[in-house]
Amino acid sequence: MPYTSYNRHNFHKHTFCVFQEVDRGVLGPMQPQFTSKSGSNYYFTEQGVYRLSNHWGRAAKCKWRLVPLQEKRTQGYILGFARWDAFLPDNDTDRLYAITIDFSSLTAQYDHKDGKSFTETPIFRTAPDTLKRIKIIRLHLTDNKWLRYFQGNPESLRQQILSEWNTGTESLDVIKRRYLQLPTAY
Repeated sequence: MPYTSYNRHNFHKHTFCVFQEVDRGVLGPMQPQFTSKSGSNYYFTEQGVYRLSNHWGRAAKCKWRLVPLQEKRTQGYILGFARWDAFLPDNDTDRLYAITIDFSSLTAQYDHKDGKSFTETPIFRTAPDTLKRIKIIRLHLTDNKWLRYFQGNPESLRQQILSEWNTGTESLDVIKRRYLQLPTAY
């Protein structure tokens, strides 16, 4: 995929980016240079863009995530900043995304292959496949009902099953069946 240099004219066209939350005071008296139809304000600098918005994640044709200053995110408008070199190309056909699961906080995120150093060898998937898979992973991280059919330490089983599914090609049902303890027939 050819390298694209992003700027105020093209950063909003099919990109992935991780914005960092910043204090609103950094804007000072600066006025927004653009306001979207959904009410997000954009402030452009030579280094990057500030975005003041009440919605993050999917924004129009982009995938923009916000890393908050504090773990407990407040409601309402939050200011995020991203350098121009933090924007990466996004599309639905190339295998660009890998999922990272944090079992200690029971969260999962997807990252662009060019935007993060992965500690393990990841499986890269297309954006639609990644979004479907992350939805299922997040459900399995927060819902414990599915674990009642298994014997053993539930947290250990959750980690083992979801890790195998995230880094392999087998279906989740096939992996779960391997761990099921069926009663023996007499």
